[in-house]
Amino acid sequence: MSLVQELVKKKILKKENLAVLEKEIKTAGKREEEVLLEKGIVPEDVLFNLKSEYLKVPLKKISPDEVPREILEIIPEETARYYKMIPLAKKRNILEVGMLYPEDLDTQEALKFLARQGKFDTEVFLITKSTFENFLKQYRTLKKEVTRALEELEAELKVEKITKPTMAELERLVEEAPITKAVAVILRYAVEGKASDIHIEPLKDKLRIRYRLLGSLYSSILLPIKIHPAIVGRIKILANLKIDETRIPQDGRFTAEIVNRDIDFRVSTFPTTLGEKVAIRVLDPTVGFKKFEELGLSRRNFEVVKKTIEKPYGMILVTGPTGCGKTTTLYAILQILNKEDVNILTLEDPVEYFISGINQSQVKPEIGYDFARGLRHIVRQDPDIIMVGEVRDPETAALATHAALTGHLVLSTLHTTNAAGSMPRLIDMKAEPFLISSTLNVILAQRLVRKLCPEKEKYTLTESEINNIKKYCDLTRIEEILREEKLLKPKQTIKDVSFYRPKPSKESPEGYSGRIGIFEVLPVTETIKELIVKKATSDQIMAQAQKEGMRTMIEDGFVKAAQGITSLEEVLRVIIE
Repeated sequence: MSLVQELVKKKILKKENLAVLEKEIKTAGKREEEVLLEKGIVPEDVLFNLKSEYLKVPLKKISPDEVPREILEIIPEETARYYKMIPLAKKRNILEVGMLYPEDLDTQEALKFLARQGKFDTEVFLITKSTFENFLKQYRTLKKEVTRALEELEAELKVEKITKPTMAELERLVEEAPITKAVAVILRYAVEGKASDIHIEPLKDKLRIRYRLLGSLYSSILLPIKIHPAIVGRIKILANLKIDETRIPQDGRFTAEIVNRDIDFRVSTFPTTLGEKVAIRVLDPTVGFKKFEELGLSRRNFEVVKKTIEKPYGMILVTGPTGCGKTTTLYAILQILNKEDVNILTLEDPVEYFISGINQSQVKPEIGYDFARGLRHIVRQDPDIIMVGEVRDPETAALATHAALTGHLVLSTLHTTNAAGSMPRLIDMKAEPFLISSTLNVILAQRLVRKLCPEKEKYTLTESEINNIKKYCDLTRIEEILREEKLLKPKQTIKDVSFYRPKPSKESPEGYSGRIGIFEVLPVTETIKELIVKKATSDQIMAQAQKEGMRTMIEDGFVKAAQGITSLEEVLRVIIE
């Protein structure tokens, strides 16, 4: 039975159209799937799910970013293109291969030949046409451009037989066209791909380039290890670092015009046993700067924070792990407070974005200029508003609380898992409970979740999924909140709520685009102040805050998942991690 006949059997295709369609497929000399997709008779996901069921071959949804370059290279591009098959992963001695036409005998024989040559076993999956096309693009993208840029250098290195360049040779190499172009391509690829970080890492015999996209690291390309000193040297020159210092870490930054806009790059070098590793933070104002309204605060949370930042003094804390968007939130608040009649000073490590009208200072602990010392001097600068990058130690905690107590509005960050954990953390830093209760205005805890693309798949939870979710949250509270948000009718339960899954597309192979915050906003009310003075635990503070209407991050995430902003899987992933 053909795939077209199977569509008729499943009543997806009308029987009266079968003969015409079969004739057209035969005349066109194309495969059934190609004609069906070209004519738009059946959506791609429906077609390939049916084909998977029909062939009894599992369908694999995967993005090219999930497959390291070294795996892609197991099957050459020409072979992959001709036989419509892509290497996806290698687990021990088993190579997972995605095939567009696993039923094709020639393709099966080609894979057997490759398996014999490479001495590995194979596991076959079905992939969709769009997934296959996205992988072909991955073969073509960065590798070709960088390879072209390095051809001259490779030839030169072979001629001069340079194994370890001298300082004079290195200084010459880093300024030559192939290396400067290779670095430019690496930077441009990061900006165009909206990566937040670039990692340049020496391996034993290769130089690996990885990019962080939407919070996850992806391998992009492997370069010859012999160009590692020249690549690192070029970046050091751009960042005004010591090119001949390879024994200790160095930090710097530079600005470059990429795709017609100025982008800041923050550079950190780190010595490893295999050579210097370089991490570059991409500071793109069009991505990093967000307006207060764009952060993702719910209606209640938005009003609480907005009311708090209108107060002339006190402390606002933003908490969460590294990379959760704390600085972005602080910058969004600063943009509201940045007015002609106020003096705003910041202490940052480092300064990520420059804001016109605000006096920003970068701490330098190596010369004794740390947060504590900076704070002692800032209060002599007649400030109205002070932003301290992070409360790290008892001295900074004491100075920040005293500054808030003496008529300044202080904004800062703290590393705690939730909002309620901030008060015990400050007490651990020897801050006096009565000072904390007198100065703290509000605490925001946050995480970043990936946003679903407009095209997404709707579904409801199964019994097993509900039982799994119960491990992480109180479903009764979740249902109450969803009713408050008009996402659940009075007599409905969690089983009746529509959630959404990502639907991969050509433009977005993973079905996600951009990120948004999920928050818990804890206003420091009179009852919370009493608990702080009594040195209550974070659990006791959390329980009281929830009684007063605070929503936890997971509850805020459930609302966003039911609204179709993100997926439930994504919310649970960032909360459970």
